[in-house]
Amino acid sequence: MSTIVLLIGSNVLMTFAWYGHLKHPSFAMWQAILVSWGIAFFEYCLAVPANRLGYGDFSVAQLKIMQEVITLAVFAGFAVLYLGETLRWNYFAAFGCLLGAVFFIFKA
Repeated sequence: MSTIVLLIGSNVLMTFAWYGHLKHPSFAMWQAILVSWGIAFFEYCLAVPANRLGYGDFSVAQLKIMQEVITLAVFAGFAVLYLGETLRWNYFAAFGCLLGAVFFIFKA
């Protein structure tokens, strides 16, 4: 459970690091980069322990697929709640494909 919680926190931070500056186009590029790198440091402080703690209970492939599912879920929420975008059919199609990947990677 701690692995999943850490991966969720990691993905929230990385989503803000990669896309949060889009809501602030007045920031200079160097400012956006520095803020993003600052956020990414804390993202790594969660991602590395998540993978270290989870490896053994999960295979590396299972960890990666979990991370991708969490990433898409976090990104969809971020796009709607923070950037004000609307979810389109392709978000749901992509999520369906990832659920298929989850099925196959955990079916061992």
